[in-house]
Amino acid sequence: MSAIAPRSWTFDGVVRLTRIGTTYIIFTVVIGFAALNTGNNALYIGLTFMLACLLLSGIASKGGLKHLEVAMSEVREAWAGRPADAILRITNRSHIWNIRDVVITAPDLTEPLLIPLLARGGTLEIAAPFVFRRRGRVELKTLDLYTRYPFGFFLKKRRVRIGSEVIVFPRLLPESAERERFRPATGEQSSANRPGPGSDIHSFREYVRGDSMRQVYWKKSASAGRWIIKQTDLDAAHIVHVVVDPYRPRGVTDDQFEEMISAATTFIYHSLHRGLDVILTLPRVTLRAKEFEGAIGMFRALALIEPAYELVHQSIERGSVVFAVRRSDAA
Repeated sequence: MSAIAPRSWTFDGVVRLTRIGTTYIIFTVVIGFAALNTGNNALYIGLTFMLACLLLSGIASKGGLKHLEVAMSEVREAWAGRPADAILRITNRSHIWNIRDVVITAPDLTEPLLIPLLARGGTLEIAAPFVFRRRGRVELKTLDLYTRYPFGFFLKKRRVRIGSEVIVFPRLLPESAERERFRPATGEQSSANRPGPGSDIHSFREYVRGDSMRQVYWKKSASAGRWIIKQTDLDAAHIVHVVVDPYRPRGVTDDQFEEMISAATTFIYHSLHRGLDVILTLPRVTLRAKEFEGAIGMFRALALIEPAYELVHQSIERGSVVFAVRRSDAA
């Protein structure tokens, strides 16, 4: 498998004449007129041979593409705007035709892929780099297969269904562009707000899956009717609590909302890379990630979050980093 130079392979329909094919057909018509005018048997034999090649070209290309099966593996991590490799498994079910020079295209593929040869009954696995433009649930329904096999007279097309689904994580912003926003994750808080090392209680919060039961503050939990976790100064120094508010006021564009989601995702991503534990609070769900354990579920939740058009109540702990979007004309 190899990549090919960018060019337009797409066209409507299932077959298109190539330059070689057009020249060949014109030459065949000329030979046909010459045979009719002269009655030369050699010209008739040549005409018959040329028409047979055209017929064989159509049968071979159609038979080869018809028996190709394509399946795609799951893409575990796909980030908007970044290449994500999937594995395409292509099988030639034909017992007669080898297939050559198959070009694979799709709207989200970074470039067309070329398969030089796939023998009959053979299977080939290739890496297919996809780039998705926006976060969320993306359905990969079809791929287009093209070939000029066997003689290059026609470019044949077949659209195959793959029915695969990808969860695309939000776009990661350049760290240099958002350096000030990520300052708390680097330990650059002011000394007045920085929790120092020690065993004194720094704050209380609700239980999150992954918390140790040793941290449960039983007296407060009994009065509240739910588990409450106590955080010491030492614990709080290594934990970042992120709150994402999905409320979208009037006048806020899709791009502004997506920018906020990307900013929150980037903050969490770099916080985890710096060895911090992250607690993410969204409406009706709280997630925790430690050293990237649990991070996939966190990024998946951010990928699927939808804007809310009514205010959503969320509890905000002391020292939380809140991400929200507001109208550009707000004070």
